[in-house]
Amino acid sequence: MTGENRIRNSFANKTWQEIKVKDSWQIFKIMAEFVDGFEKLAKIGPCVSIFGSARAAEGHDYYQMTMEIARLLAEKGYGVISGGGPGIMEAANRGAHSAGGKSVGLNIELPHEQFHNKYIDRDKLLEFNYFFVRKVMFMKYSQGYIVMPGGFGTMDELFEAITLIQTGKIARFPIVLVGSAYWEGLLDWVNKTMLSSTYISAEDLKLYRVVDTAEEAVEHIFRFYDKYLLKPNF
Repeated sequence: MTGENRIRNSFANKTWQEIKVKDSWQIFKIMAEFVDGFEKLAKIGPCVSIFGSARAAEGHDYYQMTMEIARLLAEKGYGVISGGGPGIMEAANRGAHSAGGKSVGLNIELPHEQFHNKYIDRDKLLEFNYFFVRKVMFMKYSQGYIVMPGGFGTMDELFEAITLIQTGKIARFPIVLVGSAYWEGLLDWVNKTMLSSTYISAEDLKLYRVVDTAEEAVEHIFRFYDKYLLKPNF
């Protein structure tokens, strides 16, 4: 082996060792996020998570509808959880805050920096570095999902919830999709392609409800818990 190869191999081995050490320490960072989330959210009580686009501006119809949904939930004693950022997330926290309800924000650190909105209760703001830890918090401490129109992140959260309920990994809770015009294309594909290919069953289509008004959205949550007890999802 030439001197150049020995140096290259030595450098590669050193780099690999550094990566392994870094991965090991990462476990403690992940654990710390779980512990902090569990300790803070366990004290809050029944909550409904509201998802949707960070790009929906204050004057948008969906922004206003989200505020109304959150207000109605808060008036019934539910806390409201959002992703902590702008757009629909801000509207959710704003609506809960306006009604004097619990306003929770699970903010995520992003390369382009997502700043938390000002309507989150100070003691109910959590900052996450890992998306998967953050999603566990949504699942574990939500008694319902209200999903407004959104992008890839919204779809990720929606389909993870449906999958976990479908497979029995978490307790069933209500999932409400708001805005039939927005969801029509996706749900048409689910019916015509996924269902007809037998990749899902007809029963799976009952795991979510599509509505068009704030009142319908919260009423589905309320009716669900007229029949079932509130309980943790994990």
